[in-house]
Amino acid sequence: MKLTDSNVIRFHLQVLYGISVKSLEKKRERLTISGSKIFGVPLENLPRCYIPEFGLVPCFLVDACSFLLERGGTVGLFRKPGCLARIKTLRAKLNRGESCLSTALPYDVATLIKQFCRELPEPLFPSELQAALLKAQSLPNLQDRMAALQLLSCLLPARNASCLHYLFDYLAKVSQRCSENLMTSSNLAIVFAPCLLPPPNTTEMSEGRLELRVLVLHTFIENPHLFGKRPVIWG
Repeated sequence: MKLTDSNVIRFHLQVLYGISVKSLEKKRERLTISGSKIFGVPLENLPRCYIPEFGLVPCFLVDACSFLLERGGTVGLFRKPGCLARIKTLRAKLNRGESCLSTALPYDVATLIKQFCRELPEPLFPSELQAALLKAQSLPNLQDRMAALQLLSCLLPARNASCLHYLFDYLAKVSQRCSENLMTSSNLAIVFAPCLLPPPNTTEMSEGRLELRVLVLHTFIENPHLFGKRPVIWG
């Protein structure tokens, strides 16, 4: 039975893994605002380009990751911060619709990607899914853990899933050059946890809960294909 309905996915998560998932709140449809602003803008209002393997991905993310892909050996990429003054200038240009990444420095562009993710009005992983993701990551059996996380990825809104799939696929490529850049998938997960899985409250900021958030991202960076393949469950 192919899983195409969110209720069916929730049923299987509950029965097979004891994971209950909150329904994602129906977001009020926003009017699409034309303009060039990049940061702090809802995904649906951003210029996006279609990439067959991933779907519609924000053009900024595609441009920034493509730029950095050629510089993937940069030591400490995403860990070392860029220059605040240069980043401020780049942000202003990008928000005016100017093309400026081709002459930027890798650390600056890497910082912009983190800021882009962190400043989205709603996290790429909706808050309603976060508790379920952490519970899935806590499953003792590796096969169950991977299957549950894959099912949860199918509950993401399409625009979020496309963006995350593209980003994790790119970060996997960065981690494959860790002998040059010293950025393993674990290091990248630590860096991106505050951007992609920010704790919603202080009770979620315990060491154990924060570690689980990092491990969720580590799993997805190591296995970006989880976003690209819908599982088939036989009943």
